[in-house]
Amino acid sequence: MDVATNVASREELLAAANSEEGQRSTALENDFMNEADNETVAPSRGLSITERTISAQPDGNLINLRLIRPIGTEILPCVYYIHGGAMTGLSCFLGTFSAWGKILAAKGVAVVMVDFRNAVVPSSVPDVAPFPAGLTDCVSGLEWLIANAGELAIDPARVVVAGESGGGNLTLATGLTLKRQNKQHLVRGLYALCPYINGHWPDERYPSSIEFNGYALELHNNRGAMGYGIEAFNEENPLAWPGFASSHDLNGLPPTVISVNECDPLRDEGIALYRRLLEAGVAARGRVVLGTTHATELYPTLCPEITHATADDLVAFVRS
Repeated sequence: MDVATNVASREELLAAANSEEGQRSTALENDFMNEADNETVAPSRGLSITERTISAQPDGNLINLRLIRPIGTEILPCVYYIHGGAMTGLSCFLGTFSAWGKILAAKGVAVVMVDFRNAVVPSSVPDVAPFPAGLTDCVSGLEWLIANAGELAIDPARVVVAGESGGGNLTLATGLTLKRQNKQHLVRGLYALCPYINGHWPDERYPSSIEFNGYALELHNNRGAMGYGIEAFNEENPLAWPGFASSHDLNGLPPTVISVNECDPLRDEGIALYRRLLEAGVAARGRVVLGTTHATELYPTLCPEITHATADDLVAFVRS
């Protein structure tokens, strides 16, 4: 990846994203991600794919959801999926997430994907806002799902929150938020893939942040923290950056899986959080997917065997 420089403010990031060059870059990234979805790698046969728009609470903004499940009325366990994009960009309606959702659903689960408010580049809704807007949307969408489980033919006792990269951040932050609200019983577990949780790189505590920087991610700048909200980073808020979570914060979370990629600059911060979860008494499990870069699983046209191995593991976790 190209080297990125620091920025002075979130406003500078917004201006760059809205510039002609920024919009061209976003379009190219979207085109690349849309190539991951085709009927060969992710068939839609036998699946029901619908969309819903709900009103978020307490903000009142609109959230778009994509619902994918096997056709029929069987009550199924559910993956509530939060897309990646550093909490600042992308959309669950892009091809790579569409393909991933179909691959999961074809293994016999319901999948509900939430398109939350990004912090810099709009998702399928026009609003952009820094932390805690995206997290508020993720929690609100989850509560809507639980409340409407009967209508959706979903087993409310078997709902797992999952996501990759920035979605892994929001997965863990959703769990931490539910715990603070004494609602952690709403979910069966958390499954965070290559979670983007530290907020500052390079970090000598995490050698992978140096060794693999530039492999699919270029992190040696302040753009992540600045885009999502520098105040929350400076306050070391674990709801914004779960890498700051203490054992006290983590204690009481539902069973959690941390899955990391060997050649990912985020690898070691994910492993460190996994160990902290164990120290906090959480029923945690860790995975290292060897030979892969950041979020390889989300690109089924590249390494379909890796995609399906991780999808199988996630579905087994939902069903357990």
